[in-house]
Amino acid sequence: MTTTAPEPFGARLRRVMDERGPLCVGIDPHPSLLADWGLGDDIAGLETFTRTAVAALADRVAVLKPQSAFFERFGSRGIAVLERAVADARAAGALVLMDAKRGDIGSTMAAYAAAYLDPASPLFSDAVTLSPYLGYGSLRPALDLARESGAGVFVLALTSNPEGAEVQHAVRADGASVAATVLGRLREENAGAAPMGSYGAVVGATLGDTLGANGVDPAINGPLLAPGIGAQGATPADLPRVFGAAVRNVVPSVSRGVLRHGPDPAGLRASAVRFAEEVRAAVG
Repeated sequence: MTTTAPEPFGARLRRVMDERGPLCVGIDPHPSLLADWGLGDDIAGLETFTRTAVAALADRVAVLKPQSAFFERFGSRGIAVLERAVADARAAGALVLMDAKRGDIGSTMAAYAAAYLDPASPLFSDAVTLSPYLGYGSLRPALDLARESGAGVFVLALTSNPEGAEVQHAVRADGASVAATVLGRLREENAGAAPMGSYGAVVGATLGDTLGANGVDPAINGPLLAPGIGAQGATPADLPRVFGAAVRNVVPSVSRGVLRHGPDPAGLRASAVRFAEEVRAAVG
């Protein structure tokens, strides 16, 4: 009996970005946002916040990105809310990027991969964020399982927080920076993929001209998750300057810029649509 291989994440992401606009909205139930919505910092507040955001956005944005930590802090009940959010978002047509930033070695990395990239897992997501700072090769269990299951990964390369530079701009013995090395390895993973590879990088939209200044090429034939739009100061108009020829594969990520318009579903939807339209106009 033959089985049909799942459609790769990169192809699915390209299609939904073209259809809905290139935008990722973070689902970040931060205590301050719960308070702004008039909700308690408890499991009831978490559930209402998450259900409202997913119902308002999942049928119109390309990617929803739940931040796992804000659910994990409530223990098993929080994880149950996260499982439901993942299922509901995917059912409504959004791709789900689990923002977990996992990184480990051997069997532990394989277990993390199974949690988010095995279709049999209740937390199975379309993609997951990974940290490569135990060595890029330590990510191999997740990279291989992503390929097998038609999922994707986004590996931290050049993040939007200023502290990241002390590691990411560090220079190896061969003269390449750590960030450039990570991007180069992802470029190898994506070689020959069309319309776009499934192995993405996290590269901050707040970096300005520092990519070129540091000799870093973000063109990896894969998606580039770009945090920093909105509350962190970057705008859609900044994207072509930061990413250059790779800008068409950029998935800008905004969280508070959309979520602050809740709990009104219409406000959430209008804000997300506005950001998506601004990004589409900026990147052509």
